[in-house]
Amino acid sequence: MPLTDVAIRNAKPRDKTYRVGDTLGLFLLVQPSGGKLWRVKYRIDGKEKKLAIGIYPQVGLAEARRRRDAARELVAAGKDPGREKVRSRIQAETTFDAIAAEFCAKRRRDGQKAWAVSTATRSAYLLSLLKGSIGKLPITDIEPADVLIAVRKIERKGQLESARRTLQLAGAVFRYAVATARLASDPTRDLRGALTAPTVTHYGAIIDGYEGKPITKLAMQLAPHVFVRPGELRHAEWNEFDLKGALWTIPAGKTKMRKDHLVPLSPQSIAILEDLHALTGPDGYVFPSIRSRKRPMSDNTINAGLRRLGYSTDEMTAHGFRATASTLLNESGKWNPDAIERALAHGDSDRVRAAYHRGAHWKERVAMAQWWSDHLDCL
Repeated sequence: MPLTDVAIRNAKPRDKTYRVGDTLGLFLLVQPSGGKLWRVKYRIDGKEKKLAIGIYPQVGLAEARRRRDAARELVAAGKDPGREKVRSRIQAETTFDAIAAEFCAKRRRDGQKAWAVSTATRSAYLLSLLKGSIGKLPITDIEPADVLIAVRKIERKGQLESARRTLQLAGAVFRYAVATARLASDPTRDLRGALTAPTVTHYGAIIDGYEGKPITKLAMQLAPHVFVRPGELRHAEWNEFDLKGALWTIPAGKTKMRKDHLVPLSPQSIAILEDLHALTGPDGYVFPSIRSRKRPMSDNTINAGLRRLGYSTDEMTAHGFRATASTLLNESGKWNPDAIERALAHGDSDRVRAAYHRGAHWKERVAMAQWWSDHLDCL
């Protein structure tokens, strides 16, 4: 006899679990605790199986029957509803969105400083731009063309830097999926050069016209000379600098690669730091917050300063100083690519190679720092 809503509500708990049947294999399990669980009985390959399809009252009688009918359609097609349910759950857990969220969560866990968290937040935002295109696709089903179409939608809006960065982050998510044994290879590996390169904007002279806070202006002036990550600049402390030795040692705890990073300082950089020393030295943060010297400058201060100078987010950001340095240093043809990569503090998975290159390219990096500052003066 078919169930009714009244009969379901009146089904009281007993000492043992019991079932109340509906039709076509649907029944309700009434537990001693009072919980009521929907189940569907079906046969596949001659074996009787049961499928959990919900909890009453969250799943009402009409919805339970709809789910029962969907299960029966799968059986009629020769498919096991139980296996299909497991498969659907696995697919939901391995969509691009799901793995991107996992990747961003890992970046937050790995970050020991506030700037790492802000970087992860920015990454999450850029990856969210892919939700409407590849976000819901199982990561194993995504082809290079799918990714290219997705990032070109961003590019067509004129957001060239965002498109480039989103493609890089998508590649990082795919490589994370490879590293966690959920994907064979990164589909973005052959998409280099597929997007329009953002136009390099020469910014040196206009920064001199900034009329905001002196510390912010000096931060914007120093950033292109040293081209470190924005968080490393903001969290710089005076005890890390040897101005006489023309050296800035960024401790491992503040770097993305979790290794000390040495930055040779040009005379131009030292001159800016000496001006800063008069304002914020000799102890604590080089670029303290305007509210408290115990905290570093806000992660949005330099970007806000660039906006005041008229630069849009797609023309220049604090992180864009690194991209500009990388582009122009490589285009100059004067420097070993490994020396440029070392100056940018990009990682090397081979520890022996990393140690060798750090030593082998130091003199070249010192010369490159001087050439780069001189080149900025010319620009």
